[in-house]
Amino acid sequence: MQPVRVGVLGGTFDPIHIGHLILAEEARDQLGLSVVYLVPAGDPPHKRDRRLANIEDRLEMIARAAAGNPALQVSRADADRPGPHYTLDMVRIFQAQLPAGGELYFLMGYDSLAELPDWHRPQELLAACRLVALTRYNVPLDWTALEARLPGIRQRVTLLDMPELEISSNQIQARVRAGRSIRYLTPDAVREYIEEKKLYR
Repeated sequence: MQPVRVGVLGGTFDPIHIGHLILAEEARDQLGLSVVYLVPAGDPPHKRDRRLANIEDRLEMIARAAAGNPALQVSRADADRPGPHYTLDMVRIFQAQLPAGGELYFLMGYDSLAELPDWHRPQELLAACRLVALTRYNVPLDWTALEARLPGIRQRVTLLDMPELEISSNQIQARVRAGRSIRYLTPDAVREYIEEKKLYR
C-alpha cells in the first residue's frame, strides 16, 4: 500500500494568488500527495518590517481560494501559536500528526531554497521532511555552494517543474493601492473579499 504523502505550503499568503494554487496542485499531481495544507505564517521573523493583513483575513482568503478542491486544506498550525514562527516548528507539528509510514513534503520557491542555509536550524529541517522546490528558469542556483553550507541537501530536495508565472502578493497589493484590476491574478472569491474588506488600500 502506498504511504500517505502530505504536502505543506507555508507563506504569508498576503494575499493568496493563482501562483500559490498552481504550485500546490502541481505538487499534489506530480508527487501523488493526498493533501496539501496551506499554512499562513502568523508572525514570520523575516517579514517583521512589513505590515501584514490580519491573520483571520488571510485565513479566510485561503479558505475561499481552496474551496472546491478537497485536496487543498487551510491550516491554522501557525496562526494559533505564539511567535516567532519558524518553519521547523511548523513542520514538526505536521510530522507529529502523520500516520505511521507517512511522508511529509515541504513546498517552497526556488529562490527560498538558495536562502535555506540562513533559515532557523536548516539541517534539522532537512532531516524532518523532504523539500520540494519549484524550478525557476531565471533563478540560477549554486548547488556547490549550497552543499558546502548544508551537506546532503541535494538528496533531500525534489525539483518540481511547473508553469512559469511572474505573480507576487506584493504586486497584487500595489495594484489594489493603485486602483488597478487584480482579476485572474487571484480567484474571484479572494478578489471580492479584498474589495469587501478594503484590504491593502
